[in-house]
Formats: sequence, structure tokens, C-alpha cells
Amino acid sequence: MSVVSAVPFMKPLHMRSPVPRGRRHTLPASEFRSLSPEDAISVFEIEREAFISVSGECPLHLDEVRHFLSLCPELSLGWFEEGRLVAFIIGSLWDQERLTMDALTLHKPHGPTVHIHVLAVHRTFRQQGKGSILMWRYLQYLRCLPYVRRAVLMCEDFLVPFYQKSGFKVQGPSEITVGPLTFIEMLYPVRGHAFMRRNSGC
Repeated sequence: MSVVSAVPFMKPLHMRSPVPRGRRHTLPASEFRSLSPEDAISVFEIEREAFISVSGECPLHLDEVRHFLSLCPELSLGWFEEGRLVAFIIGSLWDQERLTMDALTLHKPHGPTVHIHVLAVHRTFRQQGKGSILMWRYLQYLRCLPYVRRAVLMCEDFLVPFYQKSGFKVQGPSEITVGPLTFIEMLYPVRGHAFMRRNSGC
């Protein structure tokens, strides 16, 4: 069962009116759904533009995008407008308290932690609050997954306030470095929202 059909709040935000006679196709104005390997190129194009210009490094290369979208597509979320990908999140499962270099490439199917590898928004749609909205929807979705206890990510210093607004707490410097780049590790306690899970319709 797809994420969209399984979880009420993952349904499209807006739907067009019924299709007039004579028109064969229509697309939802705005739709949230999990991603598939077929979305990998669109994902990577957005990611590359968003990160290369800022830090010079992509969190995930194209083969890694395909890797995670094949292994755990249910831990991804894409925002589509008129059928076009405008923002996305890719995650995988991890089985330790803190992230290590292995977390960059491995998916641990029995882990209780979702490692959020990347959140990116297409340049045309930035400064519209889409990143915050997408993260909110993603965290709402994680609350419906009984095996998930927490979400973790690592980011550069200047992004810490953005993630704090979504409820993430600073855990301290990450042991992971990429070239000259250093990161802060942040945590969101999904397990701490058990009451919300019981009352969310999951």
C-alpha cells in the first residue's frame, strides 16, 4: 500500500475539480508521496543545484539516491506540483545512538532511528516555507511507523536554527566530516510523541 493511501495526512493538499468531458488527464495541484528509483534523476538534479553552490558537496550521489530509494522508499517523501518534483526528503534506518561514517551509505532494516540524509527544495520554490512544511509532514508520517523511535540528521552550523524550528535538538558535533566540512548532529524524539501517534488516526 502506498504512503499516500495509507496515511490520511499524506493525501494531496489540493485536488482539482472533476475532469471535464473531453479531457483525458489531470494532475493534482499539489501531492505528497514516497519516491521511487524512477524519481532519482529529478531528485539528484535538485540536490546538486542546492548543495554544490553552498558547500561544494552533495549529501547523496546519484547512485546513492537510487540505492536508498530501492532499499527504503517508504522513508522518502516528495512534494510534487503539477506532477513536477519541487522538494524532497530521503531517509534510511540506523541502529546506533549517534551517526558514524557507515550511516552515510547503509540502511539497517531493524534500526529504530531514521537517519534523514537530505532535504532539498528546487530553486524556483525556495523562500516559500516549503522546506518547513515538508519536514512537518515527514515527521507526522514517522509518528505512524511503530518501529521508529527517533529521527536524526547532521547539518552545517547555519542550518541549526532551521531544524530547531521543526523540533530537533542539538546533540553536539558529529564525528562525520566530509573534506573540510564539519557538522552538528541533531535529534527529534519520535517516541516522545506516543500520545500524538495514538490520536493521529495512524
